[in-house]
Amino acid sequence: MTPTDTARAPEPAEVSEEAPRLRLGIADYLTLGNALCGFLAVCALAAAQSAHLAAGASGPLPKTAMATAVGLMMIAASLDVLDGRVARKLGGSGMGAELDNLADVISFGVAPAFFFVVWGTIAGGTWTLPVAAAGAILLAVIVRLARFSCQAPGADYFTGLPCPFGAMAVVTIVLLDPPLLVGVAAVLLVAWLMVSRMEYPKPKGRKAYVVLGMLGTGVALMVAWGLGLPAGDALIYLMSALVLLFIVTIPFYVIATRREASRVE
Repeated sequence: MTPTDTARAPEPAEVSEEAPRLRLGIADYLTLGNALCGFLAVCALAAAQSAHLAAGASGPLPKTAMATAVGLMMIAASLDVLDGRVARKLGGSGMGAELDNLADVISFGVAPAFFFVVWGTIAGGTWTLPVAAAGAILLAVIVRLARFSCQAPGADYFTGLPCPFGAMAVVTIVLLDPPLLVGVAAVLLVAWLMVSRMEYPKPKGRKAYVVLGMLGTGVALMVAWGLGLPAGDALIYLMSALVLLFIVTIPFYVIATRREASRVE
């Protein structure tokens, strides 16, 4: 008999203890809901653009269509926050991390990129610049997710702008409706922030509930804006400006806080 033949075969119980659980858990269904919301956002935009072109209309898409797409992306971001917390409390499956990355590519890569392409082609009448900027966002999301998968868990900071915040930044740029070149430059800056070494604090503990509250408020504001309620435009512009200000200034706040802590020590 060969050494292989004489080696003790592992017991079934030992194999089952070491193998990851491949059944879907509650957290995985939240992750799948994240992916579904991203897909539905793309469908809503595609249907609205088709109807817009078929009618021969000019100008931006109807507010209801844009509000629907943005609201779905915000719900996807909320589910992205929730699935991690549920997995930590109730346990997750061995597929959790992979499902999360795949869902994030759809909701925070494909959906905002397509959103920008739809806006850019209507605003500028050309495909080249909007598609180039949207492609940069999509590739930045993929690179950022791959890099995150290779990093050691347990850190208190994200390296690079998290994908949900990047998607929300692209959305706010579109809602502010700047000139095409300004919008393209802003989206390229967001793509760079996602693959940069800038550090953003993770929404742990109460911070996660603050983020969920902000997203819930954003969905409510999108509903008000889509329905044409009074002050809807002003509130959307204010929210968009605050989101962009938060994304740009937080890394500098983190750097200043660390320098102050080092000085005190």
